[in-house]
Amino acid sequence: MPLPPPPVRPDPNHVPTEAELRRDLACAYRLIAHLGMTDLVYTHLSVRVPGEGHRFLVNPYGLLFEEITASSLVLVDAEGELAQETSWPVNPAGFVIHSALHMGAPNAQCVMHTHTLAGMAVAAQKGGLLPLNQISTEFHDRVAFHDYEGVAADDNLGERERLVRDMGDKPAMVLRHHGLLTVGRTVAEAFYWMYYLEQSCRIQIAAQSSGAELDIPPEEVVLRAREQGGNSPVKGWLVWQAMRRKMDREQPDYMT
Repeated sequence: MPLPPPPVRPDPNHVPTEAELRRDLACAYRLIAHLGMTDLVYTHLSVRVPGEGHRFLVNPYGLLFEEITASSLVLVDAEGELAQETSWPVNPAGFVIHSALHMGAPNAQCVMHTHTLAGMAVAAQKGGLLPLNQISTEFHDRVAFHDYEGVAADDNLGERERLVRDMGDKPAMVLRHHGLLTVGRTVAEAFYWMYYLEQSCRIQIAAQSSGAELDIPPEEVVLRAREQGGNSPVKGWLVWQAMRRKMDREQPDYMT
């Protein structure tokens, strides 16, 4: 197989079209499924569509992530109500978290939320995410925490505001007793944070399960390692190009 051409560094000022966002988000759904980070038909990945008003693309309620295609994604408003004709239902209660962050958190063009075993295990720990590895040091002081208030729904008054307050300007959040969440200026960035947040949780659970005493690096080392990771406007673009090529080869129907 010939090598693909090297990716062209993206323009950080590019405003993607709805068609581009549909393909990117559908690809992200397939990747989350491929990586074993799904919870049957639950949880969501969403992205803001440019233009007037507040509209977002999200998965139709009932499809597995591995079934999502660009055309099956549903356009909704800030309340999770349909903004297009579709025969598939949407889960408005599941969109409460997403809409709150899309509307109120900096850089939340794309929001990803998962219920993985490792993520939920860390979400049950008082100590939160520990800087145990080079991967997890990048999250030092970049992970927000939101206390569990029951199933996120509009009948829980004020939770949207508390979610935005707790998130602040961080790219990642641990929803206590619930799961993981990341935001990004692009689908690529949100995916980057989610993939490595999940890896950090898996590392932590594996290290804790060994029974050996945990060795946490000194604060100055953790801070240096975090800064070495950077936080450019095109965060995650190289990883995203590689993973999208994988889906193009193995599951090209995501683009339909």
